[in-house]
Amino acid sequence: MRTVFTAAASAALAAVLAWSQPVMAQPKTVKQCKDEWSASKDSMKASGKTQKAYIAECRGVPVTARTASVAAVLANGQYPSEAEAKAGCPGDGVVWVNLRSRVSHEPGSRSYGATQAGAYMCEKESAAAGFRTGKTARDPARDSSKEAAKPASG
Repeated sequence: MRTVFTAAASAALAAVLAWSQPVMAQPKTVKQCKDEWSASKDSMKASGKTQKAYIAECRGVPVTARTASVAAVLANGQYPSEAEAKAGCPGDGVVWVNLRSRVSHEPGSRSYGATQAGAYMCEKESAAAGFRTGKTARDPARDSSKEAAKPASG
C-alpha cells in the first residue's frame, strides 16, 4: 500500500516539475515592465511599439482591439517612426498625424510625435487623406486683422 502511495506522489511531483517555466512563473508587475521599457525605450519606440502595448505584452495581457486597429491603420501610408517616414517621403516634409482628431502637426510643434494615437506621414499624403493642419504659432497678419475689426473704444 505504501509503495502505491509513493509511486503516485512521485508521478504527481514529476508532472509538476515537467511543466514549462511560463506556466509556473508569476506574471511581471507593471513596475517591472515599466522599468524594462525605460531601459530600452528608444529601440521600442523606433519599432513602433507604445509603452502601453509593451506593458500589456510583458504582463501577458492580450492586446486590445483599439491597439490592434491603430496598428492596422499604420499600413496606410503612415509610419511608426520618424526615420521610416523620412525615408518614405523623399522631397516631402514629414508631419505627425493624430489619428483620433485627424489633425496633423509639424516638426517643432508641441504635439509633434506626442499624441497617444498617431503616426508619421508625408505632408502631402496627410492633406490628401483629409488631415487638417494643427494650430501653430500666432500669425501676426491674423492678429492685425482682428484688431482692425474691433470697434474703437472711446
